[in-house]
Amino acid sequence: MSKPRKPKGRPVSGWLILDKPFDFGSTEAVSKIKWLFNAQKAGHAGTLDPLASGMLPIALGDATKTVPYVMDGRKIYEFCVTWGEERTTDDMEGEVLNSSDNRPGEQAIRELLPKYTGTILQIPPQFSAIKIAGERAYDLAREGEVVEIPAREVEVHRLTLLGCPDENTAHFEVECGKGTYVRALARDMGRDLGCYGFISELRRSMVAPFAEDAMVPLEKLIELESIEDRDERLAALDAYLIDTSEALSSLPHLIINDDQAHRLKMGNPILLRGRDAPTQESEAYATARGKLVAIGEIGQGEFRPKRVFG
Repeated sequence: MSKPRKPKGRPVSGWLILDKPFDFGSTEAVSKIKWLFNAQKAGHAGTLDPLASGMLPIALGDATKTVPYVMDGRKIYEFCVTWGEERTTDDMEGEVLNSSDNRPGEQAIRELLPKYTGTILQIPPQFSAIKIAGERAYDLAREGEVVEIPAREVEVHRLTLLGCPDENTAHFEVECGKGTYVRALARDMGRDLGCYGFISELRRSMVAPFAEDAMVPLEKLIELESIEDRDERLAALDAYLIDTSEALSSLPHLIINDDQAHRLKMGNPILLRGRDAPTQESEAYATARGKLVAIGEIGQGEFRPKRVFG
């Protein structure tokens, strides 16, 4: 029998909170970071369109096991809507579908915002990653197909008008839940205001639990390529990584001893004892000596591992 292939790269783990530049795809960004860090594995939490900039959390190594917890986090975007046109992609890249000479006043915009706050029904853009009969909507749209995408519920926690630089443009900030399309917000507000609209600028400033000040510009990482000594260069890059457990801050935290850590790593449950031991059935994560050991379920006085970490 042939020996299993040794994974290429380093077994480095952690989160890099990239400030993705404009006109740079999310997959392209992950590939670049994986190469820079010489990492065995990499993935991202929440795609950003090439025409959008801002926070793209990238998981390296074992941190990829925590991607779903970041995907579910709240997000904050700043965006500009240009009034007067509706486009195929709902952003600057698309062809013009409809146009209008009408322009909304600031008061009319403010009066509309409550309609788009709370749990709302939203139809994703034709150019989106939604799957229709097993195919991505954007692939079908590029082939010229107009597909029926069903409306779905999304959560908009806050939608704020930041200002109107001129009659053609409005500047907003939105805090929203998983699956919300900001391009669809622009499209639908434009229709309601009778003037049409599309996204002309989009920047993501937060993906919970990561804050804006955690972002690292891509240029800063690329500058480190000039360090000739490999070990020194990789150490400088690793200094930007955030511990994997930071992605789990919304979960209960168990601090365990070495014996318990060994049991969990073998796939076995551990008993939860003591007055302060959590009893409510829920998901939690466990650390030993400050290092993440496992994510699992609490129930019947036990913590049962679902994902373990090296």
